[in-house]
Amino acid sequence: MKKRDAIDFEKVEKSTPFQQLMAAKKTFFVPSITLFVGLYLVFPILISYTNVLEKFAIGDISWVWIYALFLFIMTWVLATIYMKKSAAFDRLAEKVWEEEEQVEGRRAR
Repeated sequence: MKKRDAIDFEKVEKSTPFQQLMAAKKTFFVPSITLFVGLYLVFPILISYTNVLEKFAIGDISWVWIYALFLFIMTWVLATIYMKKSAAFDRLAEKVWEEEEQVEGRRAR
């Protein structure tokens, strides 16, 4: 089906494959975004209003540097996990379109 402007998107939104896609995305994105934003917002609060991260962890390296390095590592890890999960999201999205094409095919007959 090339002509996507004829699709009834309200029906697609109510379909089971679309609901599965949205549930899978919500299951992944809500915790990962919460973790990401939470840890990034805690960092400036900790370094601005407390002395917790000023203690030395390894030699002359303070906990601030370790936390900052952890934020970079966390970003790369979350990006890598998302890249792997996106393949599953793409398969679910294809199911949505396949079901819509089958419904449209039945209507055209």
